[in-house]
Amino acid sequence: MKTISFVIPVYNEQKRITKTFEALKRVKLPLGLKLSEVIFVNDGSTDQTKAKINRFRMKNKKIASIKLISYEKNMGKGFAVKQGMLASDADYTLFFDADMSTPLSELNKFMPLMNNGDDVIFGTRKNGHSTVIKHQPLYRELMGKVFTQMTKTILGLSVTDFTCGFKAFSRQATQKIFSRSIINGWGYDAEIAFLAKKNGFEIFEKPIIWANDEGTKVKLYKAVPQTLLDLGKIHINHSIKGAFKNASLSPAA
Repeated sequence: MKTISFVIPVYNEQKRITKTFEALKRVKLPLGLKLSEVIFVNDGSTDQTKAKINRFRMKNKKIASIKLISYEKNMGKGFAVKQGMLASDADYTLFFDADMSTPLSELNKFMPLMNNGDDVIFGTRKNGHSTVIKHQPLYRELMGKVFTQMTKTILGLSVTDFTCGFKAFSRQATQKIFSRSIINGWGYDAEIAFLAKKNGFEIFEKPIIWANDEGTKVKLYKAVPQTLLDLGKIHINHSIKGAFKNASLSPAA
């Protein structure tokens, strides 16, 4: 029996968090998988998100161990995901968005890979085999394609969908990848993929069901330039600086 933890980053989700709670109460895991814990990471919410999670924890103790990591200052989704992932001690850890754009039943598609011992599994909306119930506005889809192509080119990756919020990692991959991540903002997905490749993990992609949630907090006029900066940081910190560090540690000829 394998164990799995759920990590759910939240920021001012008081209007959508009930959807998350209902999904958790209805979840039916694949045969051979046990839910170890649910970890909410409250990324500096200023609304009633934290209070609602605490009420849910008190009323639903039979679901699993429900934990809340909370801090006052908003640090960014990448930071929140990292805190939750490193707090997990399950065999696998799945992080997903509170808007439940992907139903938890899609975890069934990941189970054969987990049974095979594969370490990094990404849900994808963009490999031609996914079911997109509700699309993003056209301009967002176009920007997503541009981001994907730039990330592939700059970081040398062959992932079809970096930003899908439905990803699972083995315990080994979780520790090796997230202990090294530094990107707090929206470029964190690209960094995760890059670190997976750098640490020798193959990334497996599975097509999933996905529906756009119009309540997204991503502001493109802020996210696009920041993500471009993040791609540069990833390349410099994990490639160039790493190369210099390795060279400095090498014994003289």
